[in-house]
Amino acid sequence: MTSSKPTRDEIVALETSYWDAMKNKDGAGTAKLSGSTSLVTGSNGVSSIAKSKMGKMTEEGDWTLESYSFDDVHVVTPTPDVAIIAYRVTQNVTMKGKSQELKAADSSTWVRGADGWECHGHSETFLKDAA
Repeated sequence: MTSSKPTRDEIVALETSYWDAMKNKDGAGTAKLSGSTSLVTGSNGVSSIAKSKMGKMTEEGDWTLESYSFDDVHVVTPTPDVAIIAYRVTQNVTMKGKSQELKAADSSTWVRGADGWECHGHSETFLKDAA
């Protein structure tokens, strides 16, 4: 295990990999990038999700992530093995047959361990329409 501090680009690439895995309905990919148990907060409240359940949710969810884009990205690395990323995301999704564009402020906490980088916490807050 390396103890060098990750770069901003490395953390953005991790987050992008996670979103790409969701877009591709790649449950093995989201499971690999998730901590053994991840804490997730959002419009449904607070959840504690096991790695295996995260993969199943990715594959079987009644949704499709068509596209996404990040802006206003911030990264901090309080220790060489912990990184927190926060950003605004615009996502085009289809949920239960209905296409929509969602805008949110998200953050993830990444921890580097024996198995590499894993996301141990993710939060999403939907933003009010600016119009």
